[in-house]
Amino acid sequence: MKTFPMFLTMAGRRVVIAGGGEQAAQKCRLILKTQAKITLLATELDPELADLHSQGRIHWDASPITAAHFADTALVFIATGCPGIDAALHAVAKAAGATVNVVDRPDLCDAITPSIVDRDPVVVAIGTEGTAPVLARQIKTRMEELLEPRLGDLAALAGRLRDRAAQRLQPRKRRDLWRWVFNGPVRDIHARSAERDAAQMIKDAIQTGTFGDAGPSPVALVGAGPGAKDLITLRGVQRLQEADIIFYDRLVDPEILELARRDAERVYVGKAPGAHSLPQDKISGLLVAAARQGKRVVRLKCGDPGIFARGAEEADALKAADIPYEIVPGVTAASAASAAMGGFLTERGTCDTLILTTGRSEDEQSSADWVNLLQEGRRVAVYMGVGTADQIESTLSQAGLANRIDVDIVGNAQLPTQKIASCKLGALSQTLQDNAIENPAILFLSHKKTASHLVSVQRGA
Repeated sequence: MKTFPMFLTMAGRRVVIAGGGEQAAQKCRLILKTQAKITLLATELDPELADLHSQGRIHWDASPITAAHFADTALVFIATGCPGIDAALHAVAKAAGATVNVVDRPDLCDAITPSIVDRDPVVVAIGTEGTAPVLARQIKTRMEELLEPRLGDLAALAGRLRDRAAQRLQPRKRRDLWRWVFNGPVRDIHARSAERDAAQMIKDAIQTGTFGDAGPSPVALVGAGPGAKDLITLRGVQRLQEADIIFYDRLVDPEILELARRDAERVYVGKAPGAHSLPQDKISGLLVAAARQGKRVVRLKCGDPGIFARGAEEADALKAADIPYEIVPGVTAASAASAAMGGFLTERGTCDTLILTTGRSEDEQSSADWVNLLQEGRRVAVYMGVGTADQIESTLSQAGLANRIDVDIVGNAQLPTQKIASCKLGALSQTLQDNAIENPAILFLSHKKTASHLVSVQRGA
């Protein structure tokens, strides 16, 4: 970020706007939404600004402008409409130590005015660092549609009841209360203009300490997707934002963790090949211990928690401890890798069976099992297969399939470091070496149907 988003406290502080025309009026309308004290510096005011002055809502100073006019200000807007005068006044204001915004001159701005969605006290500010104001307005339109008009009133109601909640409820219980308020029936009722009913529901919940599901929160086994943060599901993001503690894997993109609550505890439990920092039973024990402390727990796993992620072992440990859990599926690496190649995991008439396996297995006989399944019309996706590429190549060659298997390789699928390569089976090891592809990677081994099969399928279609 070249600019840092921040909300400034404006109550009782001075904002100076240099200019008396439409540009100055636009900034004046914006700042009038706050509790700042506005001073207009101009020799003349347009009718709108003159009317505001006559109402006593702004102060007008028509004297010659000096650095003293800009001293002790929260913010200064330069909006005369003349580029030369704007640049000169910018220099004067900076000499006074002011934070300055010059209209339509991002190169002269210390602060850039965002597009604003106003549901006071809920305010959403959207900025593009001055590069694409049209895009900012488009995003603003989407947010206006997303946030109900009376949401700010509900937030204000919650603010009035926060002290009462703090007196009666422990911190974890308070978080659960407000999650229930903003994510359930209270918000729906309030949106239908039934503020009194909504307020009573919140007061009753604070008084009794019961609301929504009174049971313990389930541990969430969340799939983070294959890497890129925009491939995690909306439900996964929601669980991250609710979590008190997050146990995450080695391959989880750090940007995904930025989607979590800022004060959520983050615990790294990643395992690298040959260097397991924590044994699996220890990780399972940590999940159980955190859940027993009443924390909202997220176990964040790369890909999907149900595919080569040892999610079943953690679920079994939670079940044995009588701790509820939920599985939040994620985009698995095979899906992401296939999409990265612009292809599909199955194709009617060509490949109608998909087998998922792993290059790392505790059962040395497992490779032979899927080799026997690699018949015409089938595709095998080998997770973390780079380390066993030589063995795969040798086993399939011995089975007489060396010239019949097409191989597609995707390393670091959907990440900026992604690599894609294709070859025949006999060139697998050399192709990996030539393209410097290492794990994490997916190997697709495809035994496509022959032309005779395709003819019969088409006739039967």
